[in-house]
Amino acid sequence: MTRFRALCTAALLVCAAGQVMADAKSHAADAEKFLILAHADKLAVPLVAQVQQMFAQRFAQANAPESKKALLETYQAKANAALETAVGWDKIKPDLVKLYTSNFSESELKGLIEFYQSPLGKKVMEKMPALSAESAQMTQGRLEKAVPEVNKLLAEMMEKVAPAAAKKP
Repeated sequence: MTRFRALCTAALLVCAAGQVMADAKSHAADAEKFLILAHADKLAVPLVAQVQQMFAQRFAQANAPESKKALLETYQAKANAALETAVGWDKIKPDLVKLYTSNFSESELKGLIEFYQSPLGKKVMEKMPALSAESAQMTQGRLEKAVPEVNKLLAEMMEKVAPAAAKKP
């Protein structure tokens, strides 16, 4: 009888483990689907464009002759390959899936997927980059106004701290 219970328990554990693995795969698939809807598979595109521009600017600053343009293109291609190796979608996807599955339940991911497939969700995805950039600009502008005051306060503090620091043995 004890042997029968052990076999039943083992069978239940195997079935439960299979369900957990299926749930984990489903959870990961939902995370990947959300990441694609959120255009995470294109995260490296602006970085690649920025590196391409940097190479082109350096090329121009060097007053390189047009006859050396093929050399520029060769090095841009090498830079693209290096970036793809480091941050290409196939490289970062497993870590992003793990990040999202550890922070969102499967039902939450399904809700996010549903939202981002809706007209409003699509609009959010379309508008968010420009809104984020504009928000950052506004914050930067306001921050610049506060810098002189913060620097003044820092200087005042240092005047009060410096004499005490100078007296220490």
